[in-house]
Amino acid sequence: METKLKRSRQRESILSFLMTRQDHPTADIIYEHVRKEIPNISLGTVYRNLALLTERGEIIKLTLDGICDRYDATTTPHFHFQCSCCKGVSDMPIPDDFTNTLNTLNNTFHGIIEGCTSYFYGICPDCKQKNQDSIHSQNLAEKNH
Repeated sequence: METKLKRSRQRESILSFLMTRQDHPTADIIYEHVRKEIPNISLGTVYRNLALLTERGEIIKLTLDGICDRYDATTTPHFHFQCSCCKGVSDMPIPDDFTNTLNTLNNTFHGIIEGCTSYFYGICPDCKQKNQDSIHSQNLAEKNH
């Protein structure tokens, strides 16, 4: 049975900030934003509230690059993608055939599958475009010499 949690201005500010973001910010980024609204908030308070929100299933904690945890307010099942160039993190939808695979696994596995986590790595569309633009500019420069 889930206990009723006392209302907290800090926690509400953290959660509302996360709900506006699609880039999965770090605790430091969250702290810097919330501090504008609540100047006396400490980084420790931000971390404690992030841990509590994660424990209650209201947000997801992502450990992708092994350096900083990131936080996501979207708790419905989805994948994550991290760009190896800019280190940005974005959401990826779960394809229907993966859902079928998960259903098959649930039917053949003799335990209980409660969920899964998959992270994809590569080059995001923005970095891919920048790279192509850079190559194109380089080729033009070489042709003009």
